[in-house]
Amino acid sequence: MKFALLGATGRTGRHVVTQALDAGHEVVALARTPSKLDVQHDRLTVVQGDALDPDAVGRVVGGADAVLLTLGHAKGSPKDVLRRSASVVVDAMKRHGVRRVVTETGAGVADPRDPGGLGPAFMRGVMGVVAKPLLADSEAHVDVFRRSGLDWTAVRAPRLTGGPHTGRYETGYLSMGPGHSVSRADVADYMLRLATSDEAVGEAPMITSR
Repeated sequence: MKFALLGATGRTGRHVVTQALDAGHEVVALARTPSKLDVQHDRLTVVQGDALDPDAVGRVVGGADAVLLTLGHAKGSPKDVLRRSASVVVDAMKRHGVRRVVTETGAGVADPRDPGGLGPAFMRGVMGVVAKPLLADSEAHVDVFRRSGLDWTAVRAPRLTGGPHTGRYETGYLSMGPGHSVSRADVADYMLRLATSDEAVGEAPMITSR
């Protein structure tokens, strides 16, 4: 398959790149600073540009079988960068006839199918205090895809670690609290699994280490 990737130079995005290439896929990655992506491969194309630039995003998305986003807030980025980039991606996908998109977000983003419990309530309460703008932008980001009419999935992850790629993790609508974590490598594994299937289309599953 051919993947379009936004956020390739981030700590999750790098795992998406290497795992996709190892699996035999082709990757077209968008990067503001291509030199930060220290991977070279004949199936990897790096396009210089910004996730808020419709022309650059269109060059990456065109011809892709699926789009993956591992974007975050960088120094100097707008407070609503995730929402705005989601809108740019949706527009580019519709222009180029691409349907499948998988995006990464945080476990603090709520979903109506989530179970109740003190753990999730506490985690979202803390996020609402210490990272209110980030949480609001993350929720708006997912809402753009919910309303897009595309075949979207939002992967909601708790605290991310630099642990190994195990391929062993739990997913679904889970009751998670501050003690849960998952490696970025396993998040990348799950995102690629979703991007190559119809699993969890129109859903926002959580992921955590077992």
